[in-house]
Amino acid sequence: MTIWKNYYIAQTVDDALKALADAPGDARLIAGGTDLLLDLQQGRHPPLDTLVDITHIPEMRLVEERHGLLFIGAGLALNKVVASPLVQQHTPALFDAASLIGGPQVRNTATLGGNVSHALPAADGTIGLLALGAEAEVASLESRRRIPLQDLFRGPGKSSLDPHRDLLVGFYLPLRKPGQASAFRRVMRPQGVAIAILNMAVWLERSEETISDVRISIGPAGPTPMRAHKTEDQLRGQRPDSQTMTRALEALLLETHFRTSPHRATAEYRRKMAGVLLQDTFEVAWRRAFLESVNGE
Repeated sequence: MTIWKNYYIAQTVDDALKALADAPGDARLIAGGTDLLLDLQQGRHPPLDTLVDITHIPEMRLVEERHGLLFIGAGLALNKVVASPLVQQHTPALFDAASLIGGPQVRNTATLGGNVSHALPAADGTIGLLALGAEAEVASLESRRRIPLQDLFRGPGKSSLDPHRDLLVGFYLPLRKPGQASAFRRVMRPQGVAIAILNMAVWLERSEETISDVRISIGPAGPTPMRAHKTEDQLRGQRPDSQTMTRALEALLLETHFRTSPHRATAEYRRKMAGVLLQDTFEVAWRRAFLESVNGE
């Protein structure tokens, strides 16, 4: 069975958007294709008239400092994300997350934009970006706009992007400052199935022994990738002692909505592991913030 008719290799963002708009039938953008091609081959997506390849667009494969922010192109393969010194320096949670997605062959092909645009509640790259305060740059033929990452998600596998007219160009993230750090951790099934039972990212700013600021993201804890705002409120301005961490876990369990999944774990198991994951991820970020503060002086 033919699952597409035409394959177009775009050279610029505008070129890709025009090809998408001018396709005679249903068209989709493709980068690594590790999700879309499987969906087409396994019948979860109807056959397409045109695939528009965006992996040759230079702008979408950049990692660079831009106007006081870190820009990461959505078309950058995950192995390139992991290898970037700028990613390692400024966004260690994203480095942690991208290092764990699939295996080496998948990371050589799959892109950061694909991981995000598939809109899964526990996508590792998405969870990392969310805690880091990322904004997404989205292009259409009419304009370009930057939006908070959270605004991209409408439900499990449902993105706010219009697949017929929108292109996810890349992500803007704050540069790391002394005393700031981040970390990503996840709990996997022991059988090695490449889906997370639970994953979490923590970004924090440390002022001596006080948590000046913090962002926490977790998945799957609802229909979309989630920021744990009430948990953050319990930590912000506090010392990370046992009482503070206990209150934070209580808040986390109140604001999350774990469900039982035959492919992942029971809701009860996830609730038990949430505390382990919170403690572990926070401690790694806290330790990194101390080292960053010392090295930054």
